[in-house]
Amino acid sequence: MTEQVRVGMVGTSWWADLMYLSSLQHHPQAQLAAICGRNPERAAEMAAKYAIPRVFSDYHEMIASGDLDALIIATPDDLHHPISIAAIDAGLHVLCEKPLALSPDHARAMYERAEAAGIVHMVLFTYRFLPHIRYLRQLLADGYIGRCYDAQFRFYGNYGRGEAYSWRFDRRRAVGILGDLGSHLIDLARLTVGEIVRINAQLGTFVEWPGADGLPPDPANDSALLTVAFANGAQGVIHTSALIELAERGMDQQIVLHGDAGTLEVDLHLEGPHNGATIRGVRRGDPSFQTLPIPAELWGGVDPTTPFLTHCFELFATQSVGPRLFIDNILANRPGSPSFYDGMRTQQVIDAAFESHQSGRWVALVHEDRPAAVSD
Repeated sequence: MTEQVRVGMVGTSWWADLMYLSSLQHHPQAQLAAICGRNPERAAEMAAKYAIPRVFSDYHEMIASGDLDALIIATPDDLHHPISIAAIDAGLHVLCEKPLALSPDHARAMYERAEAAGIVHMVLFTYRFLPHIRYLRQLLADGYIGRCYDAQFRFYGNYGRGEAYSWRFDRRRAVGILGDLGSHLIDLARLTVGEIVRINAQLGTFVEWPGADGLPPDPANDSALLTVAFANGAQGVIHTSALIELAERGMDQQIVLHGDAGTLEVDLHLEGPHNGATIRGVRRGDPSFQTLPIPAELWGGVDPTTPFLTHCFELFATQSVGPRLFIDNILANRPGSPSFYDGMRTQQVIDAAFESHQSGRWVALVHEDRPAAVSD
């Protein structure tokens, strides 16, 4: 095939660089056509690095140029909704960072507008694409633990103690650690156990970050503890914090799933001397846990012995996952996954967590099928 997908990039952060632009430059049918950033010098730097011909400081102008087929949005959370709606209304396919929006109403509007327009829409829930999560799903599908009745998800970081302003911890622009790391856990919980139907949450704000541009501080949560009930009857705990001292390990993620036939444990250390993912399992009647090696075919030629961040970015640069899958879905005219629907469902859990924290009560979520697309 010689068809090219002309892609515009909104955002110039290190993540836009290493995840999106780096992976798409290796896709033979992705043409990096334009980039937009509020800092002209940074945008020009990224354009030069990836031979992107057009640079914009206004996403409206970039979308109106008519030179794009698809848009990638890697901006602070409060911009996801307006940029996505503008792109959808222009007929562009859209890949958006998580969390999808600041509210479930905005997330639903994005999903329904995208479905009505018939475009490919995706959310980058990074971890569901990685080999250890793909293998975990295989084990679950094969009945390794049987019926799951207890699930634990945690994701810890140590970057929430900073003294400089960070939009991630500004309630005007983001939903705190619950949106940053917690959205990954909510997605993984839905992916491995099922829909969440009830929630009881405690959100902590331990560090008072400074406000932006002289504004008074309005700090978002930096710790979130969620007790959840799943539609299939399982119960679980989701815990995330940006305040955990992890020394050289940087960030830690763990999933533990207990069922009537066994237990699976997944540990992921993002940095440090023992970084990488390990899966352990025990079946009912076994004398001890066993390490379960991730099958070679899931690595697709990537060397799993390299540091986690190295092989992680290499996976996204060589396999049909994440941004490259977005392009492949456009070329094949097939729906994207995870989609804006998945982003909307995650946003509903986040909103229910806020409601539970404020009320001190359990909050029920409606277990709905994918709603029919509607247009304004």
